[in-house]
Amino acid sequence: MSINGSRKVKVRLATTSLAGCFGCHMSFLDIDERLFELAELAEFDRSPLTDIKHCGPCDIALIEGGVCNTDNVHVVRELRANTKILVGVGACAINGGLPALRNRLKIDDILDRGYRDPVSGEPCIPNSPELPLALDKVYPVNEIVRVDYSLPGCPPSGDAIWKFLKDLILGRMPRLDYELLHYD
Repeated sequence: MSINGSRKVKVRLATTSLAGCFGCHMSFLDIDERLFELAELAEFDRSPLTDIKHCGPCDIALIEGGVCNTDNVHVVRELRANTKILVGVGACAINGGLPALRNRLKIDDILDRGYRDPVSGEPCIPNSPELPLALDKVYPVNEIVRVDYSLPGCPPSGDAIWKFLKDLILGRMPRLDYELLHYD
């Protein structure tokens, strides 16, 4: 948080979720009443909390989930281009997490098996310009864009997210003690 005269200047904060379970955002909500304190320190840009779909200039962006399709690539590149500090949150953003289990298989085989007509048994893979194209595998965010910090966990706890985010907002190097790290 910076000071401009006697007026506090809020940081701009964005969050988004890619291929994952949305568990990191649920943990973000687990900061509970500290959301009010966060609202005093930050204003939200792109986030499920605001329903803003495109990221404007931001100070900090939290991104959860792996990158599995062309829409995810667009989102992560837009976020990186518009934020000063990009934080990969959780195992999916950091290493692909559970969605990356599909990386051992060919995407064509997955689509063929997943989209079969129940009567004829023939493949009926959706083909619409509104649907993003699946990538050959699920990528961690840092394989698509530069990530400044990683916040590990599956998911990280609300306490870990709060501590990490508050350190960043206050201009401190984020540091988490061992007891704040866990993988459920």
